[in-house]
Amino acid sequence: MKLFTLGALDNEASDPDTFVGSARLTRMNGVTSSPPTNVYRVAFEASARTNWHTHSGYQLLQVIEGVCRFQKAGESVREAAAGDLVSIAPEERHWHGASPDGPMTHIAINLDATTNWFGPVSDDDYAGG
Repeated sequence: MKLFTLGALDNEASDPDTFVGSARLTRMNGVTSSPPTNVYRVAFEASARTNWHTHSGYQLLQVIEGVCRFQKAGESVREAAAGDLVSIAPEERHWHGASPDGPMTHIAINLDATTNWFGPVSDDDYAGG
């Protein structure tokens, strides 16, 4: 068994090269080795979001607080509430972040996945335009 104690882990600001707005990230790397699994607790301020990106493996987003706004390229913006789970298939170009109405925290579980980052999500895309 492994224990990842949130208070003992480093909490870092999101990278402005891969996020729009302000978020805080706690990494829990090496949760399992088969499949290789990394877990991230990400707390987004209102309207903060990731850039467009893909993962080589599955990503699961468990919303634990607030409302998560997310979008797969070519589809409409959607929202998930606290308690909801979003499953993102390998190579789906997408973004996720907080709603404009308040902060949001999710747990991101990356299963045998590396991330490929693209450009920022425009305000128009974020708004669903």
